Amino acid sequence: MSTSAQKLYEGKAKIVYATEKEQEYLTYFKDDATAFNAQKKGTIVGKGEINCTVSSALLKWLESKGIPTHFIDQPSSREMLVKAVKIIPLEVVVRNIAAGSLCKQTGLNQGEKLPFPLVEFYLKNDELGDPLLTCDRLSILNIIPSEQIEQLKQYALQINQHLQEFFQSCQITLVDFKLEFGFDSENNIILADEISPDTCRLWDELEQDKQKRVLDKDRFRQDLGKIESAYQEVQQRVLTQIEKLKNS
Repeated sequence: MSTSAQKLYEGKAKIVYATEKEQEYLTYFKDDATAFNAQKKGTIVGKGEINCTVSSALLKWLESKGIPTHFIDQPSSREMLVKAVKIIPLEVVVRNIAAGSLCKQTGLNQGEKLPFPLVEFYLKNDELGDPLLTCDRLSILNIIPSEQIEQLKQYALQINQHLQEFFQSCQITLVDFKLEFGFDSENNIILADEISPDTCRLWDELEQDKQKRVLDKDRFRQDLGKIESAYQEVQQRVLTQIEKLKNS
């Protein structure tokens, strides 16, 4: 990455740079870690490389399944070349098993399988604490038309089905995950951001202990230790499965 590259945006986990091509950005993945709306901060050594590599592999694989994404290439271990998108200020969360805030807000037991995948929308706004939005609040905010909200939901459910099957083949349970979408140069909605242990709640199916099974950022949130090794385990299993699929 050139030191003279124009920085367009810096978030908690990534920096986005302009490139020589107007419709392409370069995303740099950092080792910085945050939780609880950045109230907790730290560093996970090697996280940037792992998240970039895992995200690149999964986004490329989702493309092969017919899901449009912003992924173009991974020019280095921490850099992803992506299509320029205008991010929709919504976080789309898909939940398969009760965990985290869902348990706190509903009283559902941690680990309880939901009767159907739950799709939720949160407003991307740190100052407001990324609040959960009802259908009517979505309508009042008028961020995007209702038909595009439905499109986001359908994309999220399709992605969930693909990822559940993929992670199951890695002997990992996909508990829940967060997605972000954006508009490309032709105003099409495409999947953006990343899919990684930072954005997914992942449990090791080979481990019965409720703490040891955690393979995601909950290890950082809950001070469970062995964060780096958990991320490395996810990367190893994902890349192994990708290689198996290539050779099948």
